[in-house]
Amino acid sequence: MLRDHLDRDLADLPPEGRWRAWICRIEAVLFASAGPVSRADLARVVGQGISIDLLIADLAVDLAERPYEVARVGDGWMLRTKAAYAPAIHAAADAGGQDLDLREFDFAVLATIAWHQPITLAELKEIFGREVGRDLISRLHARDLIATGPRAPRRGAPYTFVTTETFLAAFDLQSLADLPDPEQLADAGMAPDARP
Repeated sequence: MLRDHLDRDLADLPPEGRWRAWICRIEAVLFASAGPVSRADLARVVGQGISIDLLIADLAVDLAERPYEVARVGDGWMLRTKAAYAPAIHAAADAGGQDLDLREFDFAVLATIAWHQPITLAELKEIFGREVGRDLISRLHARDLIATGPRAPRRGAPYTFVTTETFLAAFDLQSLADLPDPEQLADAGMAPDARP
């Protein structure tokens, strides 16, 4: 695919103007993207050797009084609405297409995949004491919450499942390290009962 020539260095601008233009480019790319944008992709719109982290930090400061923010998701960044504005959005906009529309058991399976990934269907069955249907796996996959992981290193090499960056974004996580500890949830009486 042929890309338009982009003057990344902006040498004709004074230093402050270049920095401001790069911040605006980063914001434009994040605004136009449906998902997180990687460091490598952001580096394509700024001068060589420019710190993406510093540009993102300055953009975050610029957005401090705005209803949206820059969020780190996995290995990239995205713009998202601040949680404080969720009631206003739900009251005024048709945000129904963004709902996950998952049942309690679906969330339990998704959480189990997140905590134990990569995990096979057989391992999910063992944890839940019942078959985890392929239709549920298909729904989670269709919503891009899970993806096929590496094949398990055993006889038959079954497929495994892992969570995606969409999963991280949907649950406001920067990385899987931000998942709550299952033992702490159980101790607090908040661990979901996996068996319906």
